Amino acid sequence: MNDQLDIEPLAGKVSESEWRTRCDLAAAFRAAYYYGWNETINNHISARLPDAPDHYVMNPVGVGWDEVTASSLIKADVDGTVLSDTSLKLAKSGQSFHSAVLRARPDLACVFHIHPVEGVIVSSMKDGLQFFDQNACALYGKVGTHDFEGMAESKSEGERIIEDLDGNMALIMHNHGLLTAGRNIGEAFALMQRLIKACDLQIRLLATGAETRPLPDDLAAFTAKQMWERRGNKPFGHRTWPAIVRLAGRLDPAYRT
Repeated sequence: MNDQLDIEPLAGKVSESEWRTRCDLAAAFRAAYYYGWNETINNHISARLPDAPDHYVMNPVGVGWDEVTASSLIKADVDGTVLSDTSLKLAKSGQSFHSAVLRARPDLACVFHIHPVEGVIVSSMKDGLQFFDQNACALYGKVGTHDFEGMAESKSEGERIIEDLDGNMALIMHNHGLLTAGRNIGEAFALMQRLIKACDLQIRLLATGAETRPLPDDLAAFTAKQMWERRGNKPFGHRTWPAIVRLAGRLDPAYRT
């Protein structure tokens, strides 16, 4: 794949911390493709570099999620300046608000944005996301909403996305898609997995035409508190993320190149 895309291998040419982040982010792309969350070259995941907090890496335009590698990711700073020496480019729409979120929220290290069918359907429902099961409760009180404004290319929309995200870790972007953010890549991935499953369950349940039983707010809040407190200060998904990385390796170990 590297020969076809003319990508310079970066192993040994960047810091160990950056390379580890690049490999983890590439694993996230490969696993997300495997789960069917995104089958195109569109949408983005960005990850802050631990040893350079004002820098992040993100997938370039024209590279499928099933072929992203650690070296193909592009490095940029939170002000929007591309730092990688490559012919590949970042999508303006993705770069604008990923940069804005990472600049405004130093507590976050990963932003994950996709348009899965389940998410687009729920984002187009007037009542939005509802909470029906234990899985969804992990997101209770942590999901904001953002109105559709067309292609997210303007810096001003990035500011509104930040306002709507507020202190949350997820966004239902109306008539558009889903966004999650985490303290590391694994947390953003795990929350996206929960969010997509919650949307899928809601669609399937409403499709039955049966009278539904959403969880009472107090019970959903209590269950969410249980889920987060049992982890202490560890990021959500800290136990499942290593398994996701192993999955990416089984699918194609070349993601690490």
